[in-house]
Amino acid sequence: VAFLVAYHQNKQLIGEKGLLPCKLYLQNVKKYFKGKINLDALSYAPTIIWFLDWSDMDSVLDYLSVAGLATSAFVLITGCANMVLMAVLWVLYLSLVNVGQIWYSFGWESQLLETGFLAIFLCPLWTLSPLPCSTPPSSIVIWGFRWLIFRIMLGAGLIKIRGDRCWRELTCMDYHYETQPVPNPIAYFMHRSPGWFHQFETLFNHFIELVVPFFVFLGRRMCVVHGALQILFQVLLIISGNLSFLNWLTIVPSIACFDDLSLGFLFSSRRGGVKDRVVQMQASRAAGEQPPLGYGCYIRKVVNVSFGLLIAYLSVPVVLNLLSSRQVMNTSFNPLRIVNTYGAFGSITKERTEVILQGTSSPDPNDPAAVWEEYDFKCKPGDLKRRPCFITPYHYRLDWLMWFAAFQTYEQNEWIIHLAGKLLAQEEEALSLMATNPFAGKAPPRWIRGEHFKYKFSRPGGTHASEGKWWIRKRIGPYFPPVNLQGLKKFYEDRNWPYPVRD
Repeated sequence: VAFLVAYHQNKQLIGEKGLLPCKLYLQNVKKYFKGKINLDALSYAPTIIWFLDWSDMDSVLDYLSVAGLATSAFVLITGCANMVLMAVLWVLYLSLVNVGQIWYSFGWESQLLETGFLAIFLCPLWTLSPLPCSTPPSSIVIWGFRWLIFRIMLGAGLIKIRGDRCWRELTCMDYHYETQPVPNPIAYFMHRSPGWFHQFETLFNHFIELVVPFFVFLGRRMCVVHGALQILFQVLLIISGNLSFLNWLTIVPSIACFDDLSLGFLFSSRRGGVKDRVVQMQASRAAGEQPPLGYGCYIRKVVNVSFGLLIAYLSVPVVLNLLSSRQVMNTSFNPLRIVNTYGAFGSITKERTEVILQGTSSPDPNDPAAVWEEYDFKCKPGDLKRRPCFITPYHYRLDWLMWFAAFQTYEQNEWIIHLAGKLLAQEEEALSLMATNPFAGKAPPRWIRGEHFKYKFSRPGGTHASEGKWWIRKRIGPYFPPVNLQGLKKFYEDRNWPYPVRD
């Protein structure tokens, strides 16, 4: 899914004519390090794009995405993987994340990289088999996954308790469903749950994130309970919101909390199947028929021990951060993002605001008679009558960043002015990020402006809902003033952005 999102959106976001071109970003990094691609530059932005041809960056981004998409699809469909394939996937996605700038600044990007790095050592070196007989997964790697889910959940719980007071007062869920980045239709109804239910939800959240993680260290049965509760919790989050592939991804390390006995029911007992082959392997070893260990097995043990020591060493700043009263969330302490700190919703917005982009063909944007038409995004709230979308595990990066932009200023999010210029030019790449183009088949707009609105869910069964409205809104004021292409020329030149050209 991550590579699919990259293939569909990278060109528009970080490509040659993207909102934040990655070529310009790499050039600035190179310039900062005295014009050289040295170890410092590689450490600052580890990506194989440094060594590729930048003359057609769109093709480079596509090649990386397609390579990742094909490799991950092979692993998913066949159930076969080895260290080489998993390392390729990790390097490809690391290369995209480190040039993705704010579009790849979310915690689940680092979480995917850490999960992927652990997966490298879960697999045999060369063998492609769903059941590699000679290289069973090391307990060190299994505990690496358990350590990951422990940190993910505990970090999320601690940042809440230390952050917004509504988590301590058990009132955060009164707002969460309505103000989360991209609500879905179920959130519309969950928002209207009674207050006691929202309090129960908050208490359950604290139990899952602050208490249950310690079950992983309390023996087999409690570890299995931990895995089951975490997966249940992630499924509930998947149902109630569009948090990209975050919750789907968090299920992965939870699987390491189970053993063969607890997972055996998922596999067929037919003769020759995986379960039957495991039974035969266990019987052979019980009878003393285990094949002699070669040098490769000893090398593997050395690699696994080295891997465990690396994870322990890189975990030191992460643990110190968890213990700190000034805890930060979703941060990497090493450029390869091997061990990271996580967290989610440390603070809850109490009101939902949205930036609505509007265009007009009027020569005078200040004319009271000017007709302003709205652009709708793929998923974020806009049209009051449009049903909230359900897209998880897919992810619209622009829609997510628009949520952040709504409680900041356009000066803090210059890319939104870049987007406005591209809409003025009706660039196909930018328009592909939008759900609607009110000027399709017509002359491009002469002016684009950003308007700031406060949004609230309509009440199910109420007056607005009977009119087909999922949302009600009230104008706050202008977000950015009307702009035209000519007026943006110097703005583009100062930032070395390509000037939009009408397609």
